[in-house]
Amino acid sequence: MSTANPQPLWQPDPERIAKARITRFQAWAAEHHGAPAEGGYPALHRWSVDRLDTFWKAVTEWFDVRFSTPYARVLGDRAMPGAQWFPGATLNYAEHALRAAADRPGEPALLCVDETHEPRPVTWSELRRQVGSLAAELRALGVRPGDRVSGYLPNIPQAVVALLATAAVGAVWTSCAPDFGARSVLDRFQQVEPVVLFTVDGYRYGGKEHDRRETVAELRRELPTLRAVVHIPLLGTDAPEGTLEWSALTARDTEPVYEQVPFDHPLWVLYSSGTTGLPKAIVQSQGGILVEHLKQLGLHCDLGPEDRFFWYTSTGWMMWNFLVSGLLTGTTIVLYDGSPGHPDTGAQWRIAERTGATLYGTSAAYVMACRKAGVHPARDYDLSTVECVATTGSPLPPDGFRWLHDEVRDDLWIASVSGGTDVCSCFAGAVPTLPVYTGELQAPGLGTDLSSWDPGGRPLVDEVGELVVTQPMPSMPIHFWNDPDGSRYHDSYFDTYPGVWRHGDWITVTSRGSVIIHGRSDSTLNRQGVRMGSADIYEVVERLPEIRESLVIGVEQPDGGYWMPLFVHLAPGAVLDETLLDRVKRAIREQLSPRHVPDEIIEVPGIPHTLTGKRIEVPVKRLLQGTPLDKAVNPGSIDNLALLAFYEKLARERA
Repeated sequence: MSTANPQPLWQPDPERIAKARITRFQAWAAEHHGAPAEGGYPALHRWSVDRLDTFWKAVTEWFDVRFSTPYARVLGDRAMPGAQWFPGATLNYAEHALRAAADRPGEPALLCVDETHEPRPVTWSELRRQVGSLAAELRALGVRPGDRVSGYLPNIPQAVVALLATAAVGAVWTSCAPDFGARSVLDRFQQVEPVVLFTVDGYRYGGKEHDRRETVAELRRELPTLRAVVHIPLLGTDAPEGTLEWSALTARDTEPVYEQVPFDHPLWVLYSSGTTGLPKAIVQSQGGILVEHLKQLGLHCDLGPEDRFFWYTSTGWMMWNFLVSGLLTGTTIVLYDGSPGHPDTGAQWRIAERTGATLYGTSAAYVMACRKAGVHPARDYDLSTVECVATTGSPLPPDGFRWLHDEVRDDLWIASVSGGTDVCSCFAGAVPTLPVYTGELQAPGLGTDLSSWDPGGRPLVDEVGELVVTQPMPSMPIHFWNDPDGSRYHDSYFDTYPGVWRHGDWITVTSRGSVIIHGRSDSTLNRQGVRMGSADIYEVVERLPEIRESLVIGVEQPDGGYWMPLFVHLAPGAVLDETLLDRVKRAIREQLSPRHVPDEIIEVPGIPHTLTGKRIEVPVKRLLQGTPLDKAVNPGSIDNLALLAFYEKLARERA
């Protein structure tokens, strides 16, 4: 299988390896903490999980984490769930995020881009000033440590300022993107009962203005805990009655005051996609996110003060929080507010060019859309600053790796990464000193004890199994909101293998130490006892130019049978005739196996996604098993609810 890739697609040259921060970290950790000096990344990773306490102590020293009171030990209780990191320590995330302002006050901390593609800088000193002003105003409004502050905001500088000011006062940040409807936002915010709401009057997307004032009015009515609503006039409208003006709250010239909070004090609440019920409200800590993101961004992504970090995201996705953490490494972060493909499919490449991005992150779906649309990034844009293109959201198919290599640069570090909202980080992905093999993630992350397990809890190599993490990570949730006895948290990750995090992905850990993601294990295809990942089928089917997107579902039948339909959304002008049906089946049979060939291929008007763009397999499976629509899916979590009516009707007809 995977290990048949004999040659790497890309190999870092010796100069790059020597220059990488992870190389310098390894040499320093060898001198100060007994890490292996030889053996490169595999030896460093082994040490990081064998000596978990020492490794995380080393991370805090290497990045000069400022503890205002010292910790008693690195890891108190090690049991999962409930591991206690750095007990006794106090610190502040926002203080670390704004540290670069002292050394580089006039340089850009943020580059803000909208659909005009004109970058506008916000300097480090201006960012710090606004955070200082807003933090003082939040305190004046009575916001105290532990209170929740919410944002209904696009990816604009005000969102970053609001997050950092919230963290500075020790309050808890939570956000949704303004393309979420009122119900979706309330499903999230009502759980956490915010005291302040930052909101825009609307947003611009795809060349159009979208007025959100009615939605905001509904949020104000339905969130009784709000003490203040702050109006950001993105479309230039007047502040509604009873709201505060953003400009008034950020006018002071005030140094930020950073509340020193315990290491495990909540920093923010993120939400699961919530396709089959209320979204899980996932709480991560100030200290846990700080040290995990320093490791991930500073060592794995190799980011520092000279870099520019652009990831296409919205405030409703964990990648936005991850992007903001680029500030921790002194990096300039690029905020793009707009459609990923406006005015044309190549838009994100143009932004990477205009901002001088050194690390550009996007979705695997965008890469494949560029490939289908015949975009030629290197021909049409100057991408000479881009050293790494990273992808997430879904597995990047081998064709995506080859396209980036051929169409961007043959000396391009391609980092396919995989993690989750649940840890707001990556389990496996970027390592600047390792080769890249087509279709594979380079390696598990430092301090991440990742394995692939069979149902009996035995580790597998070069075989498909469940993604598990067998030791705690600092950014694992401290708890879920509204889960007083911890049962929902426990059942989400720890009910399959007691004391071990089971993430719900099928993966292969290869004998060379790389990782392949095969899709979600909770929507696993299981034919004649052979488990298959849906991602493998999508990769083959969507190579065909006639197929815009696909969805495969495996449905256990009441009579003990198994029905595996493949739904295809065709490209404009394509027809699902016998010729195309045969080509699809032949491609699957030859490139995967006869077992992977679906029972039926059905044309659909579209493939439904979560609001963060992931295909929804489990709710469609439930519909096909006869679950009513209102029980199978949370309507507020879907990008186009009307599409589900098609699948519901199909289930009725089959019944």
